[in-house]
Amino acid sequence: MSAEPAIDAARVIADLRELDRRTGGADGAQRVCWGAGWRQARSLLRELLGEIGLEAEPDPAGNLWASLEGDAEPALALGSHLDSVPEGGWLDGALGVMAALGVLRALAGAGARPPRTLTLVDWADEEGARFGRSLFGSSAFSGTLEPTAVRDLRDADGGVLADVLAENGVDLDRAPQAASRQKRLAAYLELHIEQGPVLEAEGMRAAAVSGCAGVERHRFRFSGQASHAGTTPMDRRRDAGLAAAEMALRVEEIGSRHAGVATTGALTLRPGIPTAVAGEAELLVDLRHPQTNELAAMLADALAAAQAVATARGCEAGSEPVWQIEPIPFDPELVAAASRACAEAAGSDRVLASGALHDAAEVARILPAAMVFCPSSGGISHAVEEDTPESDLAAGIEAFGLLANRVLAGVPETRSQRP
Repeated sequence: MSAEPAIDAARVIADLRELDRRTGGADGAQRVCWGAGWRQARSLLRELLGEIGLEAEPDPAGNLWASLEGDAEPALALGSHLDSVPEGGWLDGALGVMAALGVLRALAGAGARPPRTLTLVDWADEEGARFGRSLFGSSAFSGTLEPTAVRDLRDADGGVLADVLAENGVDLDRAPQAASRQKRLAAYLELHIEQGPVLEAEGMRAAAVSGCAGVERHRFRFSGQASHAGTTPMDRRRDAGLAAAEMALRVEEIGSRHAGVATTGALTLRPGIPTAVAGEAELLVDLRHPQTNELAAMLADALAAAQAVATARGCEAGSEPVWQIEPIPFDPELVAAASRACAEAAGSDRVLASGALHDAAEVARILPAAMVFCPSSGGISHAVEEDTPESDLAAGIEAFGLLANRVLAGVPETRSQRP
């Protein structure tokens, strides 16, 4: 069971192409969660599972599960997410789901029960593209989803989250019951594209992932004095817009200095006209680092920078948290096993941290978890240009299949749950 039955990487890629044909095209992937394209993607997944005699069932949070019964419990889970951002790429999330299917297909066709039950999961609404709440399904599974915190979220058309969930057979108040599946699982593995440039730049075809970076996302506000653009002398201005602009540059410097990443993703000025000095400014800042202490230091530096630039320009500064998740390391034994599988199947034992969030981060709160990355062409993701050469996809898929087979045969009962 260490290397066989081997996953059919070409079939996995063909499944991905068929998914793209049905739910994508020239304008990119159209699988925003809870919408028609996402439901169509799940319909294809059900078809493909049916070909190997398996049925999928949803849990209270809308996650989709299918299991191939084995000789022991709890199960090894494999998966990712089929939902996409609007006009997204053909691989993001879908690669992990179809690779999981490929592992089940190989074992179902082997003619013998696997040594342990194997479970595929398609997590619901990983992206959060419609309502802004990422990792919905996996956070319900891990126990971190609080219905009261998301109940009033609305999409761009004014749709209420609870109503949209109900249209898809999900009762928001019952969604946390998805956590009841925790005890059924021993470990979790996920294959994903890197969504960044590192592997391609280093010529690596696959890599193990050490964990997901933590995130501090905050809204900073600056208050100055709106005044006439033509009559207010330059040395008499309290320009909140310039305080925010200087803050954005400080944020960039903070990310570089701490060897993390820091982004000012949105900036709003009021009154927001060319003939007035901005009296108010608001910017959204996203700070990320794989180490807890460094992430905390980045946030402290950002808060201090906001006060400093505000004072220098005669303004006042304030901030509020938008969302936070701590750095989450993956299981060291599984990461080491993933590195060995990548070395054997793809010629690389590279291990890197993920700057992007993944469902595996939520699952890792509860279970031993690990990931394998494939390179992303040009480091581009969440866009129609997202791509990976098929030879690199095949190498990553084969590494994932090898890892799954080895973990399937070797997960001891005592590691079924984190303390």
